[in-house]
Amino acid sequence: MINDPLFIVAALACFGVLVILMIGIGGFAKGGDFNRKHANRIMRYRIIAQAVAVALILLFVAVRGHLGGN
Repeated sequence: MINDPLFIVAALACFGVLVILMIGIGGFAKGGDFNRKHANRIMRYRIIAQAVAVALILLFVAVRGHLGGN
């Protein structure tokens, strides 16, 4: 599974979601000017990244399930 490029891309997408989430939580916790300026944009980026990650995971499951024969 670790040699599958689609798995690696899906894992990187999940890691990207985590990074964006941590930036958003950090900005929210700190508050101030950064949070006022960028909170909504970071939320939109997270939602888009999350949708891409879920689509890649579903594609990975579909391809592995179809090719695996199980």
